[in-house]
Amino acid sequence: MIEMRHPLSTYRLQIRESFTLDDAAEVTDYLRDLGVSWAYLSPILEATPGSDHGYDVVDVTRVDPARGGAEGLSRFVQAARAKDLGILIDIVPNHMGVSEPRSNSWWWDVLRQGRASAHAPAFDIDWEFGAGKVRVPILGADLAEVIDEISYDPTPADDAPDGLIRYYDHAFPVAPGTGTDAAASGSRDAIEALLDAQNFELRFWQDEAADLNYRRFFAVTTLAGVRVELPEVFEATHAEILRWVREGLADGLRVDHPDGLVDPGGYLDRLSAALRDASDDEVGYVLGEKILEHGEALPSWWKTAGTTGYDALAEIDRVLTDPAGEVPLDALDARLRTESDLPALTGWHDLIHDTKRKIADSIQVSEIRRIVRGLPAELREEFEAEVLQDALAEILACFPVYRSYLPAGRAHLDAAAGEAEIRRPELDDVIEKLVPALADTDLEIAWRFQQTTGPVMAKGVEDTAFYRYTRLGSLTEVGGDPGQFALDVHGFHTAQALRHASWPTAMTTLSTHDTKRGEDTRARIAVLAEMPERWAARLEEFRGIASTGHGPFDALLWQAIVGAWPASASTPEGLKDYRERLHAYAEKAAREASEVTGWWEQDEAFEERMHALVDAATGPAAERVRAFVDEISTDGWSNGLSAKLLQIMGPGVPDVYQGSELWEQSLVDPDNRRAVDFAERRRLLASIDGTDAVRPPIDGTGAAKLLVTSRALRVRNDVPLDVYRPLEAAGVASDHVVAFDRGGVFAVATRLPHGLRTAGGWRDTVLLLPDTLVIDVLTGKQYQGGPTRLGDLLATYPVALLIS
Repeated sequence: MIEMRHPLSTYRLQIRESFTLDDAAEVTDYLRDLGVSWAYLSPILEATPGSDHGYDVVDVTRVDPARGGAEGLSRFVQAARAKDLGILIDIVPNHMGVSEPRSNSWWWDVLRQGRASAHAPAFDIDWEFGAGKVRVPILGADLAEVIDEISYDPTPADDAPDGLIRYYDHAFPVAPGTGTDAAASGSRDAIEALLDAQNFELRFWQDEAADLNYRRFFAVTTLAGVRVELPEVFEATHAEILRWVREGLADGLRVDHPDGLVDPGGYLDRLSAALRDASDDEVGYVLGEKILEHGEALPSWWKTAGTTGYDALAEIDRVLTDPAGEVPLDALDARLRTESDLPALTGWHDLIHDTKRKIADSIQVSEIRRIVRGLPAELREEFEAEVLQDALAEILACFPVYRSYLPAGRAHLDAAAGEAEIRRPELDDVIEKLVPALADTDLEIAWRFQQTTGPVMAKGVEDTAFYRYTRLGSLTEVGGDPGQFALDVHGFHTAQALRHASWPTAMTTLSTHDTKRGEDTRARIAVLAEMPERWAARLEEFRGIASTGHGPFDALLWQAIVGAWPASASTPEGLKDYRERLHAYAEKAAREASEVTGWWEQDEAFEERMHALVDAATGPAAERVRAFVDEISTDGWSNGLSAKLLQIMGPGVPDVYQGSELWEQSLVDPDNRRAVDFAERRRLLASIDGTDAVRPPIDGTGAAKLLVTSRALRVRNDVPLDVYRPLEAAGVASDHVVAFDRGGVFAVATRLPHGLRTAGGWRDTVLLLPDTLVIDVLTGKQYQGGPTRLGDLLATYPVALLIS
């Protein structure tokens, strides 16, 4: 077992069939040269065939053969240890993938044997509501309309000795003793009788919203919830994971979506105990993927090193956002809504109430009805089920955070109930009587309610409201509150000091596999807050070229186009590739917003206009778009370098998402999981490190970002960063610098670069450094310390990293 007890930094690698564990082993030398402390792997347990992300685990007992298998993991570990790298692995305790039932032997056995299956307790199924069956919503219409498309294949197989029921590409196991010759003949009546005899019920796919009878991840019916709160299920699902720890194959774990579990704190307690039992060494580096709302604190009793860093991302983005842009961008948004005959926004809080209520009334109805069925009998007798469902949906829409952890968080429930009563006074009586039941942890429904607030929040906010609140796209990021437009330097330092004091080994991040926009896409979009009038004029010009007719969505899409515009778009092939990426993004963004078009029902005319806009932006109007990109790209690069330095040198454990040591201008997944050219990064790093190396310019190659990333990571390895002290600046441009002392290491970053440049630069502004000789590891230049002119210090790059 490696000696480190926590990483100094991590580098996230997306392990999949096209980038296996053996491929990861090949880049361990590059990671070490970059300055990385631990390699951080995406889920590696066997997942649904073809899965690029790995969160749809189908077999908890083995490393995915398609990702390299157990042998590949051993080879990767050997390579990582040879380079002194620790290993952090992502695990998925909340759910399993069931989109291809035959790939998941547990789920397959439950479909075949129903409640008699040894694996039935592992899944959170309401058998009574399903009349003893698992409801499987995969049909293209109601059963009566498609039954002629369902067939029985009597051919026995090892996992289906009684044959299969087939529906196009779907296959399901026949229950023991229920196959018949009549069903094999294809008779409609015999097929109906056969289906009636199964332990599953095939349903229209849209029935998943209201009539599903198993818990799932958010609204993803192909990810079935797992009951890890049961000791035997925990042991079965974690045996392979604990083997990794016992055999020295893993040093830490990243826990995906603990909020989906019945008792996240209890799960982390059990995991901590299991890790101690699995290793003679002190193993305890565990991260929880927890989204904190603005001002919310991570539960202090959780046995975790902290979150995966979205809170840090929000703070860094906002200190680099100009607060002066808020009013004019709000005015632009209001004008776009008026021109598009859309109602005016009354504020972020009201918007997310409405989008969360939309989720509660649609794709989360199954979960809410299950809570209704579990309410005390006296409540179900006093109020009709529809009234109870309405009141629960309203409380969920008003819930202010992802979830509570009763008895902690009771205040959140009371606040939600109070707001719900104000919004829906006719429900006062039922809400008042629901709250005691929802707060009673002796009742199952209290835990179910806590498991439901998160999906309503995630789907209503991240996957709906973020695509409707379009005034500045860089602020609509996972873990961020778009209602908070900017953060001043003092507020930023306060947040970092709190992290240093409370969660010094929590992860920090700027990009992940879940971010809506890559870090440098956001960095460029943030420039628009410094030039809102200029942006308004350019947007009007662009909309004159092509428009969907929906002003706020046009703003979202044109921001994405200019924000993610890559250097490679200067070639016809590169522009073609970018066009294809934008088409996929536009479709997802529009359907997630679900204002004009959606996933269940599409508006073909709107989507034609949307795709025409993308074609115009990357075709006839490409030169005009490129001219505006050129206008803001230098300031965007400045923001990107500043964000990276603030993240890596700030408190916490910085993660570098794969490839983001160069410009990371991706859009929402799966765009952010594209292949990474490690050979190019290796070549650039070697050129930067060469004896005759010239400091790279700030240009489209991203080499300057690689310089900043590598030097900052290496400093973290070499120098203990045991304090956090803000540094002061004095002079006319003092508001344009963020700087801090980490104990003889000084990080200096530019903020609001457009305003700085147009106002005449740094002029007489100085940074007040300790009176000691320092050297900038980015440029090699030395400074005496004391009051140091920022115009000299930041003459080459908009950032500096000084060491004594």
